Amino acid sequence: MIIATVTFESELTEQEAFQIAEERLPMFKKIPGLLQKYYVKTAQPNFYSGVYIWDSMESLKTFRESELAKTIPAAYRVKGAPNVVVGEIFTVLRD
Repeated sequence: MIIATVTFESELTEQEAFQIAEERLPMFKKIPGLLQKYYVKTAQPNFYSGVYIWDSMESLKTFRESELAKTIPAAYRVKGAPNVVVGEIFTVLRD
């Protein structure tokens, strides 16, 4: 499994960011290979993270090239470049 964490600064208020996340949730549920997504409000004001769990690197790469992925910066009014960290999950606490 693959984990990808994307952290970004947004021009949106917290309420606006949560509303956008809720509206877009059904689109993300349909993505092939996406096992889980966590929407995270960080401790730093106006910073949010998306934590994605993928079944494979191939699924992540396919998503990155999708139209939905390309809409994320505009939807969340991202300021600057996001910080992206990708890794391979080698063990889990619970199944």
